[in-house]
Amino acid sequence: MTIMGVCKEQPGVRVALTGNESIARGALEAGVAYAASYPGSPTAEVLGTLAKVAGEFNLYVEWSVNEKVAMEGAAAASFTGLRSLVVMKADGLNVALDFASALALSGTRGGMVIVVGDDPSSHSSVREEDSRNLCKALHLPIWEPSSVQEAKDMTRAAFDLSEQLKLPVVVRCVTRVCHASGDVELGELTRPERRPVFGRDDRVITFSIQLHAQLEQKLSRAAAEASDSFFNGYSGPANARRLVIASGPSAMYALEALDMLGLAGGVGVLKLGTTWPLPETLLLNYLKNASEVVFAEEVEPFVEDNVMALAAGHWNELGSIKFYGKRSGHVAGPAGAGIGELDPDVLAGSLAKIFDVPWAGQTMLTSREAEELLGEKMPGRELALCAGCPHRASFWAIRTALELDGREGVVLGDIGCYTLGIVRTGYYLLQTMHCMGAGVGIAGGLGKLNRFGFNKPVITVVGDSTFYHAAVPALINARYNRANFMCVVLDNETTAMTGHQPHPGRQTTATGGPADTVYMEEIIRGLNIPYAISDPYDVDATINAVCDMLQLSGPRVLILRRTCALAAVKGKEKNRVYVDWDKCIGDDCGCGRFCSKVFACPANIWDAEHGKARIDEAVCNGCGVCATLCPQQAIVVERTVE
Repeated sequence: MTIMGVCKEQPGVRVALTGNESIARGALEAGVAYAASYPGSPTAEVLGTLAKVAGEFNLYVEWSVNEKVAMEGAAAASFTGLRSLVVMKADGLNVALDFASALALSGTRGGMVIVVGDDPSSHSSVREEDSRNLCKALHLPIWEPSSVQEAKDMTRAAFDLSEQLKLPVVVRCVTRVCHASGDVELGELTRPERRPVFGRDDRVITFSIQLHAQLEQKLSRAAAEASDSFFNGYSGPANARRLVIASGPSAMYALEALDMLGLAGGVGVLKLGTTWPLPETLLLNYLKNASEVVFAEEVEPFVEDNVMALAAGHWNELGSIKFYGKRSGHVAGPAGAGIGELDPDVLAGSLAKIFDVPWAGQTMLTSREAEELLGEKMPGRELALCAGCPHRASFWAIRTALELDGREGVVLGDIGCYTLGIVRTGYYLLQTMHCMGAGVGIAGGLGKLNRFGFNKPVITVVGDSTFYHAAVPALINARYNRANFMCVVLDNETTAMTGHQPHPGRQTTATGGPADTVYMEEIIRGLNIPYAISDPYDVDATINAVCDMLQLSGPRVLILRRTCALAAVKGKEKNRVYVDWDKCIGDDCGCGRFCSKVFACPANIWDAEHGKARIDEAVCNGCGVCATLCPQQAIVVERTVE
């Protein structure tokens, strides 16, 4: 991270920042005092950046146990008059939705900004979701940056609008903005004197019907502000008959696509930075001249639907307009309309068909064309757990124990690194995967179906960070209702999926200071749920532990604890693991090349030239689990002191 660039004092200087760093800079320029988040890509680096400068700017920065708690803490700061920031991905907004809907009614005091990161094409998520539909239902203003520069500027300005409206403002970023890098012109840093005030006479409530009316009035004011907003812009001919209405990075894609088609001088592009409530006056001003309108946005036809509804209400003023977008099927990528990301090539192809101009096709290679061009130069790679990942050993132990048990047990999953348990690297073990903590709740349901004849063993797998985030209420419910299942906590002692952020089970806070560790076994013991702890690197002991617990009834927990392989090797020596070719019998091995194929570790390679297995020592993290599973004892582990 370019932390020096984030906290440079000189306004007007241009520095290279990522979109997430730019958001953090915008919050600093706005004088933010309180920031909270639960780590989730594509927005995880926003809080990480602020945490690194928290001491210098006298900020309170927190990795919260989940997004609802993060939003509640940020709201508390706002109620005292401080400016606050809460950051999450789209999935996290689902978690915070209950409180967010109440907060929209009660309103806020100090400026409060909610940064939500959507992930079109699901680069680092289990699903692509358009958070704008939820924000509209919440009656919250939505701003969408189209560039790294706007990510900073919008974040800073959103605090001002929030204080004007006494309402949280959502800055909705997508992955291509969060993870992009660009030159950012810095503004002046604000270091206000902060005096939080919340007295006995202060009231922040949600049960008055009048609050709904006040919320609608706030949105009307926001719409008026949006029509004059600097973040909306137009490029193209005056009184354009052909118009593209775009939001977020799609505005940049539209400009590039029109240039590729030679249409830049004849088609207007109206960039909307304020997408809810709509800047109605601005839109009507351009729609009154248009006969053809194309919508470019990600993911859902959000702007499209709302602009068409606006046009329908003013049909007598606007006359006949042809609308093209995702709803009509005209703007679509390879997977279809409303699915996946847009890019200049996708828009160029769509615009060429709509405006009936020649287009030679994509300038970028398709994945198939790229594979054909590269041929064998690019080695095949599948989704896989890291070399040395303790989860691989955990999955193997669970699979083996279930085979030994013989009752065709059910294994439920969750979200994290271990989601890869649904593919080959996890032996296709996991059978469900929905949202954080859902596996434990589903297990509780399956664990009560014995009266209907469902008697299979039920195992649910959850990570340590997810345990604190969402699993505890489901475990309480299971204990109360005596549900019959086993919960396996894969405790790799970090939030590995999003960058090794700490959680309540660790000894440090977001800023690196000391924390009061909340040990998961103490929580489990407090619930009076039986539990055991095993090291997944000790495969035989872990198999036995799973087998033993499968024989018990009621809720029970098995903690499989081993530090994440990537975190464990930092600054430490690691074991050397290699294959003794004198013992390896290659193609004749009864394991069927287990070490290189079934075990699915990136460090285990099949040397086709010699017909032997080998270990890529540059990749191997030295766990040595593969050695415990080799029937020929051909894999050697040279132990080092940990």
